[in-house]
Amino acid sequence: MKYLFLLLFGAMLSNYSFTQEKTIRYVALGDSYTIGTGTTQENAWPTVLTKHLQERNIKIELVANPAHNGWTTTDVIERELPVLDKSNPDFVTLLIGVNDWVQGMKPETFEKNLEHIIEHVQSKLSDKNNFLLITIPDFGVTENGKIFSNGRNISEGIAWFNIIVERQAKKHGLKTADLYTISKKMGTDKTLVSDDGLHPSAKGYKVWEEQIFKVAEEMLK
Repeated sequence: MKYLFLLLFGAMLSNYSFTQEKTIRYVALGDSYTIGTGTTQENAWPTVLTKHLQERNIKIELVANPAHNGWTTTDVIERELPVLDKSNPDFVTLLIGVNDWVQGMKPETFEKNLEHIIEHVQSKLSDKNNFLLITIPDFGVTENGKIFSNGRNISEGIAWFNIIVERQAKKHGLKTADLYTISKKMGTDKTLVSDDGLHPSAKGYKVWEEQIFKVAEEMLK
C-alpha cells in the first residue's frame, strides 16, 4: 500500500512539473507595425516582448508572426488566421486597423471584421483571456503621415477606430494595451521615428513594447 502511494505521489509530481514547464506558444497578428517595418526583425516589438517576458521567467516562444505591410482586418481573416490555426497558440496579440482606416473602410465593416477575428482567435485558445488587443498608433504626428490622410483628420479617425477596438475588447472580456497615446511622442521626438518618416525606429518600437509588456506580463505571470 505504501509502495502504491509513492508511485501515485511520484506521478502527481511528474505531471505538476510538466505543467509548469509548458512553453507558451505566442502568435502575433497585425500589419507593418507588428513585423517591425522601419527596423530589423530582431527589433520588432513581438520579438522584444518575447525576450522581455523570458527574462521575467515566463516560458514563451514566438511561434508565428504572419503580419505584413499594408494588411487590413480582411487580410488577417483571409491570410493570417489560417497561420494561427496551424500554430496551436496559447497567447495572441493583435495590432490592426491603421490600413483599414487609410483605405477608407467603413467603421461598421471594421468592427464586423474585428469581432470575427476576436471570436475566431478565442475559439482556438484554451484560455480565451490570453488574447491582447492593442490600440492603433496615431501615425498622423509623423513627418510623412499626412501623405496618407486623403484630406481627413488622421488623429480623429484613428481615435474613432480605437473606440471600436476598446468596445470589442470590453464585449469579449479582453485587455488592451494603449499605443495611441504614447505614439504621439513621435511628433516631438524624431529619434522614435525611422528613416521613412512614418514607422517607428528601433527605439520607438522599444517604447511601444514597454507599454505592451506591462499588460502582457500581468496576463501571463
